[in-house]
Amino acid sequence: MSTLLWVVLPVLIAVGSALMAVYIMQQRMEVQLARERQSLSEARATIEAQKATLEELHHLRGEAVRRQALDEFLADLRTEQRHFVREQKLLFATRKSLVMQERIFFRNIPLCNWVEHEVPIEEGADVDSVIKTFAVFAPELIETAVNGPSKKLKLLR
Repeated sequence: MSTLLWVVLPVLIAVGSALMAVYIMQQRMEVQLARERQSLSEARATIEAQKATLEELHHLRGEAVRRQALDEFLADLRTEQRHFVREQKLLFATRKSLVMQERIFFRNIPLCNWVEHEVPIEEGADVDSVIKTFAVFAPELIETAVNGPSKKLKLLR
């Protein structure tokens, strides 16, 4: 029996040692797998953040391009204005009216015909204030030109 014990006992110890080695290696592999999963999730989070940032930059870049294109288009639009005073003589009275004509240009291409409207004015009225009041196309942007009845309009950005 003691011989049998001397033969079986080392086999049992070897099997037990092998089972412990397998269990320890399995735990090490699980720890390594957990570390790999953590680094993979960090990398995915970084990639998702970079992707969101790139999409936002792409959207902002497209918006800036559209805004720049609109600004360039608006810079090419201009308005031309001309006005004159018309006197109509009735029997014993003279009636004065301010005739204003305006049109919109894209570069040097007219986009519409002359828009004309007539405003009756009294004697001694300020013609410039009447022009600013009754301008059809952006009255707040009219420049006060000193070179004659032709006035141009600049569109501001």
